[in-house]
Amino acid sequence: MPDQEKKDCACQRGVSRRGFLTTMGTGAAAVAISGRVNVAKPAHAAEITSEDMAKITLDINGRAQRLLVEPRWTLLYVLRDRLGLTATKLGCERGECGACTVLIDGQPRYACMTLAVEAQGQKVTTLEGLMKGEQLGTTQQAFLDQDAYQCGYCTPGQIMAAEGLLLDNDAPSMAEIAHGMSGNLCRCGAYTHIFEAVKKAGEMKRKG
Repeated sequence: MPDQEKKDCACQRGVSRRGFLTTMGTGAAAVAISGRVNVAKPAHAAEITSEDMAKITLDINGRAQRLLVEPRWTLLYVLRDRLGLTATKLGCERGECGACTVLIDGQPRYACMTLAVEAQGQKVTTLEGLMKGEQLGTTQQAFLDQDAYQCGYCTPGQIMAAEGLLLDNDAPSMAEIAHGMSGNLCRCGAYTHIFEAVKKAGEMKRKG
């Protein structure tokens, strides 16, 4: 086949590299001139202004804390990130593990499931509030004595749940202890030591 015929066949089979680049360049120029590109616009979160914030006063460990908060903030977030009370641990954030347990008017509650604004007018107690200066509280000491922890991450929540249980009943049976502590999970499986610690804490409280 003559060379000219070969060239004609090659051109008929498809677009040459130069032709492709030329076409693409023309298309890009058209877009630049028109300024129209079909690209989805990013979603923007609603901006929170000072007018949307709420002024609240929380009674935490016997001290009044005046705060400006967003209505959606949890008590867990306010305790840890706004007040620096980091003994209350961040766990599942959906009310399943109990690592964030605090006492609200003496009752164990999940701080991750409680809005800060809900806690107004109630007494909030965290693990720091059980301390007597630099001395451990009774329940804290019992957990230490009974070696009721391994990694220790769930321990603050376990202690607060135990404290709430013992406020209602300082002489619980093992079945009552197991039921009262059932909302707090320990991935290390130290339940036997935890239950013994709760029992000992009750004995220590009864002795005064």
